[in-house]
Amino acid sequence: MTSTTRTTRLLCFLIPLLLLSYGVLRLIDGMDGDHGPGVAWNVGHAFFLAAFLLFGAFVVMLRGLVPATTTRMRTAAGAATVAGVFGACCFVWVILGDLFPGLAESAPLPEPLELAGPMAFQLGMLALLIMMAAARPRRLPVWSPALVFVAFALIAVDLDLIPLAAVALMAGLAPLARGRAQDAAHAPVREGAAG
Repeated sequence: MTSTTRTTRLLCFLIPLLLLSYGVLRLIDGMDGDHGPGVAWNVGHAFFLAAFLLFGAFVVMLRGLVPATTTRMRTAAGAATVAGVFGACCFVWVILGDLFPGLAESAPLPEPLELAGPMAFQLGMLALLIMMAAARPRRLPVWSPALVFVAFALIAVDLDLIPLAAVALMAGLAPLARGRAQDAAHAPVREGAAG
């Protein structure tokens, strides 16, 4: 088994940094009591867009780190990956609509997807991290997905907490950033073990 790739380690640092930048610029933008078009808004949303484009790639990379020891595990990891990428795509569409109001008016994301997309992204990513933490041997410490959950919860509580959430996310992904997770993409599948 090989350690996490350089790209995975880079994304574990870069994604939280982009979210932190967005969160700080969002706070600056809101200092006048209103969030809306302007330099801080546009630059912040560009960082937010970049974060979610990278999140989509990151979810796919996480799938390669989940132990594929049973058919059931492979199926669950595949479903979590699809949910995570789908949710990241929904985020990207909404962010593009914020940056380009004409797009939001001409091709808005249907309201059910505005609700389901973020949930799918969070559940998909958390499921992959939990599978890694529950694996034998353990691929991540248990506190890693717990801190990522805290990051998502902080954002749900108040968007002004995005900078704090970014720090929690960076801490939660730290074991991956240090290359501590093992690559389980080529672990043998025991067909008879599914059940």
